Amino acid sequence: MSDTFCDLAKGKCKPCEGGIPPLSSDAIDTLLGALPEWQVIDGKLRRDFQFADHYITMTFVNAIAWVSHQQGHHPDLSIGYNTCRIEYITHAINGLSESDFICAAKIDALFDL
Repeated sequence: MSDTFCDLAKGKCKPCEGGIPPLSSDAIDTLLGALPEWQVIDGKLRRDFQFADHYITMTFVNAIAWVSHQQGHHPDLSIGYNTCRIEYITHAINGLSESDFICAAKIDALFDL
């Protein structure tokens, strides 16, 4: 894992009430370098996960809920029998913030356990 990934995974989300600009394209590209499985699609940070069965999918979703609660930053989830799509965007700024990438790194760390 890269140092940037480790730094992101250890980070803490900062509350965003708006009034700051979304990350620039250059900043997004730099942070995406630490999260190779994630993509930016329609302005959202997205990753699709696939699992062996529904029970494992739901266990993963519950772990995401715990991380989201701890960080105070919540993704949009689309859940199927053995799939989970995660999308992050900071709604208060209608774009991506560092918190989106911090949470994505934390989710990757869960998935890699």
